[in-house]
Amino acid sequence: MIITTTHSIEGRQIAAYLDIVSAESVQGINVVRDIFAGMRDFFGGRSQTLERALKDARAQATEELKERARSVQADAVVGVHYEISIPSGKGSMLMVFVTGTAVRLK
Repeated sequence: MIITTTHSIEGRQIAAYLDIVSAESVQGINVVRDIFAGMRDFFGGRSQTLERALKDARAQATEELKERARSVQADAVVGVHYEISIPSGKGSMLMVFVTGTAVRLK
């Protein structure tokens, strides 16, 4: 399954646009992780805990996107867009949304 943020795939032709597909992943970040992330915010530096949670959420959402594309017999998903959200007041949650167009290639 080809996943790309571009709207075409070099060297391949799109035979059919099948459907818009999307997926999401919501990661809970425990209180201890929140405390360390808050200290990183205050003192500066990278939060490896949040980076890891983001990486995991992005990977899970991408895998779900591939599954949904396969369910409509797609060969690829083009125009993929990721959106990341940490809801205000809910600092213990991290959400990743991904959307794209499922296509069949020639």
